[in-house]
Amino acid sequence: MLRGATLELRVGDPMELRTDVGPVIDAQAQQLIEEHTNRMRREGRLLSKASLNPDLTNGHFVAPQIYEIDRLDQLEREVFGPILHVIRYKKSELQDVLADIRASSYGLTLGIHSRIDGFAQTVFENTEVGNTYINRNTVGAVVGVNPFGGQGLSGTGPKAGGPHYLYRFVWEKTRTDNVVAKGGNTDLFTLQE
Repeated sequence: MLRGATLELRVGDPMELRTDVGPVIDAQAQQLIEEHTNRMRREGRLLSKASLNPDLTNGHFVAPQIYEIDRLDQLEREVFGPILHVIRYKKSELQDVLADIRASSYGLTLGIHSRIDGFAQTVFENTEVGNTYINRNTVGAVVGVNPFGGQGLSGTGPKAGGPHYLYRFVWEKTRTDNVVAKGGNTDLFTLQE
């Protein structure tokens, strides 16, 4: 199903309603994704790749691709682009997979797709990520609605939109001067020069 869905994706101008996948943010992002996909073709197995219209010249486009890999540690960094990585595992290996996720140092977003509520709950309770989506698409955290900032190397610290968001813009400083109380009133002070 994933292979077939990938082949149906239309890459193009996001202003057009028929477009499913728009461009990545800039040439550097495009180059990083292309370097990553070149490595994935050597280390993993390409399962599916959407086609790119050769007329796409106004933007930095990357074809959506799916790679099967053997281990999570094959992903050396976050890849912000239309690339899906698939790791197959046996049910008896779930705790090992969850340990690998926790050890990855990243945790921006997690998507869980399952018809088994207990499985989704187990994965949710045993991972630490910024936002976890269950049985829905993983794009769409809205600042001011969803606290969003990730965990570990994906984190920004206080979550955007969360109760401590404004504190990330504050730099606390303390200043101590030589002061003398006026008229014995300890509430009023005058600076000595």
